[in-house]
Amino acid sequence: MAKDKVIVQSSLGILWFAGWLFTLGFLHLGFFKGILALLLWPYYIGIEMAPGGTD
Repeated sequence: MAKDKVIVQSSLGILWFAGWLFTLGFLHLGFFKGILALLLWPYYIGIEMAPGGTD
């Protein structure tokens, strides 16, 4: 019987969390918008990076 070795790469999670925190600071999001940013992160970045984004 072969034994399988499972390797967990936690660095990707840390990188995602750091990016999420950067997004909160960069977009000046409040608490509730920050919670929504957990799920809608690309949306908030897209709005900010669009021509004539939020000022």
